[in-house]
Amino acid sequence: MANAPPTLDLALIGNCCISALIDKRGRIVWSCFPRFDGDPVFHSLLGGPTEDADDGTFEIELVDGAEYCQSYVGNTAIVRTVIEGPSGAIEVIDFAPRFKWLQRSFRPQTLVRRIRPLRGSPRIRIKAKPRYDYGRAAPLVAYGSNHIRYIGPNVALRLTTDAPIDYIVGETAFILDEPINLIFGPDETLTTGAAETARDFEERTTAYWREWVHRLALPLEWQDAVIRAAITLKLCSYEPTGAIVAAMTTSIPEAASSTRNWDYRFCWIRDAFFVVRALNSLAAVRTMELYFRWMMNIVADAPSGHIQPVYGIGLEKELTEREMTALPGYHGMGPVRAGNLAYKQFQHDTYGNIILGASQAFVDRRLFMEVGQVEYARLEAIGEQAFLLHDKPDAGIWELRTRERPHTSSAIMCWAGCDRLAKIGLHLGLADRARVWRQRADQIKATVFERSWSNERRAFVESFGGRHLDASVLLMGEVDMIDPKDPRFVSTVDELEKTLARGPFMMRYEEPDDFGAPETAFNVCAFWRLDALSRIGRREQAREIFEGLLAARNPLGLMSEDTDPITGAAWGNFPQTYSMVGIINGAVRLSKPWESTV
Repeated sequence: MANAPPTLDLALIGNCCISALIDKRGRIVWSCFPRFDGDPVFHSLLGGPTEDADDGTFEIELVDGAEYCQSYVGNTAIVRTVIEGPSGAIEVIDFAPRFKWLQRSFRPQTLVRRIRPLRGSPRIRIKAKPRYDYGRAAPLVAYGSNHIRYIGPNVALRLTTDAPIDYIVGETAFILDEPINLIFGPDETLTTGAAETARDFEERTTAYWREWVHRLALPLEWQDAVIRAAITLKLCSYEPTGAIVAAMTTSIPEAASSTRNWDYRFCWIRDAFFVVRALNSLAAVRTMELYFRWMMNIVADAPSGHIQPVYGIGLEKELTEREMTALPGYHGMGPVRAGNLAYKQFQHDTYGNIILGASQAFVDRRLFMEVGQVEYARLEAIGEQAFLLHDKPDAGIWELRTRERPHTSSAIMCWAGCDRLAKIGLHLGLADRARVWRQRADQIKATVFERSWSNERRAFVESFGGRHLDASVLLMGEVDMIDPKDPRFVSTVDELEKTLARGPFMMRYEEPDDFGAPETAFNVCAFWRLDALSRIGRREQAREIFEGLLAARNPLGLMSEDTDPITGAAWGNFPQTYSMVGIINGAVRLSKPWESTV
């Protein structure tokens, strides 16, 4: 069967240690080992180095398959794909095991695929074709009576199964007359048989996710969308350290042939704060607790006060950017990059985002850890940097590579950091310190209101003394820097809508950047817009925009970074945490209250 070009109509499975993306035909097209930023042993989403289109894919093929139906098992991270054809139909269940075992989280670097016949006499073919070193190295294949080993330059992975090994090695079609199980992961022997292990893992993983969802504090409306967004954000957290990746992929271009191809498999301080805040709003505070620990390690290891905008999920500081030339890229639109040069940049909003990400931990009595004056003192060092740098040039929230300016959005977040330090100080009974931080926050606010307001544009603009519009200034409403009914904020929203809105979508900014003018809408900006509209009293307009954005999700309820406002096509790395955060924030802000049902 000819392979169709890849799309972002993908499902995400994972267990907060590894993950995989599955297309509508049930093929695993992206999965990195041994963690999110590892080697993509399944990489066909970005093409392959050989003429064999199946390289880098793990496919369960119904030989005469013609119809495909895919969905999540309710309130879980388990995907069910039904494939039908003239000869019959099969069901494929995909998940990564996750549950409590022996008083700890059990999340092995393992993918489980369970296949069963639904009707007829279906003939299937199993193609498991991992490669190593970003597609450059084919594995040495060795096998025994119930497993296949894929031996790479520095690692080996194992597929354990109760299917006929010869059929898998030879990619031979065979009649599926009973359920079979495929368990892919470390080169280790299972303690029980494949069927027993897979069945037990599925039952426990189903129970885990349903119990986790059961504890969420959901809004009345859009609950399915919120649940899917919450599970997705949870899957983007790397539980061994507490880091949160911005997306699971690298090098999905922001627009066709734009070369705006970046690696998002790392932890941005900014993005992680928004994830934590969104999950906190649903009472899922464990992610915040783990992230707080990761973040305080960053702070403790920064004696000079400098904080990078992005780190590796294992606290790695150097994320050297390089091109992986063996992979042609999404639709052949390279380059494929590993690493991200942004780690070298100065993005001053980072300091405010660290403090914002930590602030709730000081007052939340549900947490297992105790947070007090020691942690506060460490955050004060970060606040010093925020105050010192709030009006200095930086690369800004959009990580511009060829120019620096005093960006309004950076100053807004520096204000937010100082503001929260003042509030935390009062909570801890440190009135003198609270007074210092309140004075500094007031000074930053006065600077922003004076230097970023443009009488010409009747709006707060993207940089001090500038004249261009930028959606990121809407963050001043989100962090409560300005009364949303302030005429300057209302005018800013109006002018941004006139210039940057594209139906329900919104562009990031109007001024061309390093690569020219942006071609696609940045999804989170549209969510900032509807938040601002709701705050200034235009709730019905905000609800209409929200419905339009929900319609732009893929069939599994997930969103990438960008959307073409004309075609509706998804672009950018996937799934993008910023976009999934917007779904939660929009639903929480715009939903009718529970009391309205009584």
